[in-house]
Amino acid sequence: MADRPILFSGPMVRALLASTKTQTRRDLTKTFARFPQLDGYETNGTLKQIEGRSVPCVEFVHSKLGLWDPETNPGGRSGWYVPLKAAVGDRLYVREHWRTHAMFDDIAPRDLQARSIHYCADGEINSGKHRQAMHMPRWASRLTLSVTDVRVERLQDISEQDCVAEGIEWVTRTSSGNFYRNFDAPEIPIMAYGAYRSLWNHINGSDAWDKNPWVVAYTFSVQRGNIDQIARAA
Repeated sequence: MADRPILFSGPMVRALLASTKTQTRRDLTKTFARFPQLDGYETNGTLKQIEGRSVPCVEFVHSKLGLWDPETNPGGRSGWYVPLKAAVGDRLYVREHWRTHAMFDDIAPRDLQARSIHYCADGEINSGKHRQAMHMPRWASRLTLSVTDVRVERLQDISEQDCVAEGIEWVTRTSSGNFYRNFDAPEIPIMAYGAYRSLWNHINGSDAWDKNPWVVAYTFSVQRGNIDQIARAA
C-alpha cells in the first residue's frame, strides 16, 4: 500500500464531500504528449506488475509495422508500458485549490506548517492569494481516498451508473428518470451519460470527448480527514 497525491477541481471536491463521487477517470494519452501521433495504439486493458514499479502498468502496442526508425530504435519496439497512478489498496490524499490569510502570502507552501487555510471549493474569499492544488502540502489535505478498483477502458465505454459515480450534479427527477447538470446548455438538464460528456468537455476542452481517449478509471471510498490523522487514529 502506498500514499499518493491526486488533484481535483472545486466541483469534484464538493462531490467528494457530498459522497456523490466514488470514481474518477484520468486521460492516459496525456502520458504520451511527447509522441505526435497516437493513432493505431491499442491495449486490452490488462494490468501488469512490472519489476521495480510500485504501481501496475498497462501495455500499449502499435498495430502498424515500420513506425520506429531502425537507426534510432534498432530493436523495432512497437509499444510500451504506461505506469498508472495507483493500485488497489493505495490511498490518495486530495489536493485542491486553497488560500491562506494575506499575511502568509510570501511564505512558500513547504514553510507554512499548520497555518489556518481556506479551501476554495467551500466558496471564494477576498483574502490571501490563490494557491494551486498542486502546491497543497500533504498536511493540508482534508480528504482521503482508498482505491478499491482500477481498470483501463475507452472514455466513451463508461456506463450510466459509472457516470453517476463520477459525481455529476443531480438537478431533477421526472417520470423518465434522473436528470443532471448540462454544461453545454445549463437550462436543459440531461441524463447521466450526456451530463458526464458535457462535464468532461467542460474540464478538458470542447472536443475532448470525441477523441475517446484511453482512460484509467479509479473506484474508491472517501474518508473525510487528513491522511496522516486517519492513520494515527486507526
